Amino acid sequence: MVWNILHGANDIPDGIEHAIEIIKTINPDVILMIETYGSGKKIADALGYNFHLIAPEGTLLDNKEINLSIFSKFPFGDRIDTDYPFYLGGREIIIADQRIRFCTNWFHYLPWNNSPETMGLTSEELLDWEKTGPRFEMIQKVLPYVKHYASQTDSIPLIVGGDFNSPSHLDWGLETKSRHNKLIVPWYSTRLLEDLGMMDSYRTVHPNPLTHPGITWDTKEQKDEHRIDYIYFKGNSLKALKSDSYKTFLGDSLTINNRKIPYPSDHGIVVTTFQLEK
Repeated sequence: MVWNILHGANDIPDGIEHAIEIIKTINPDVILMIETYGSGKKIADALGYNFHLIAPEGTLLDNKEINLSIFSKFPFGDRIDTDYPFYLGGREIIIADQRIRFCTNWFHYLPWNNSPETMGLTSEELLDWEKTGPRFEMIQKVLPYVKHYASQTDSIPLIVGGDFNSPSHLDWGLETKSRHNKLIVPWYSTRLLEDLGMMDSYRTVHPNPLTHPGITWDTKEQKDEHRIDYIYFKGNSLKALKSDSYKTFLGDSLTINNRKIPYPSDHGIVVTTFQLEK
């Protein structure tokens, strides 16, 4: 499960409790969390998860300045530390006596446009525009780490999930050309993982972006629907069997398993079920 809970789920009354209820209802084995901001340990303790904060060793687990974290029903293995823990880090998790590397990420939202197809730019110009803000700079800093771990997946599978704050090249192809002002855009922020051999789990299960848009970001009363939260994977022992997304607006009720729960975030949730083979 990947979820940006927004400011530690503190933007609506009892937001942390609602986040706990949502996670309990979905019941994932592993959670890659963004915008943890001090709430992660309370959520993990309430639900019985092992908890790892993406921060230097010794950081208090309820530190309200820490962005990323990982929850697991399975035991943790080695730490995966980077020099940039605010936007990438991880942990090995031991599942069925196998090590799997899980990394979670957050990339900056700039540059951003609600409807990039209306900017009057060609596909090539949009790719140049995409590289003008801090998101591209962040990716360059952490890319060596991703390349390193992606090169070792013959022995240790890798799952990278988080808030990319970018549309996907898989949602801007030939099938959706009519929706995007006849543009096909191979967005850099997602294509680079595909170039490393990693697979978008939601698109692997739902290859048609028209029938399964998988929206995880939207703004009320605006044309602003995008899929910007992802779970990527690489490794011969991993197979994506099922993938779902959940989304409603901040403060509205999210219906899961016939239950209505006030939603504490502005980002949707992505959940992928994997088969792990020995």
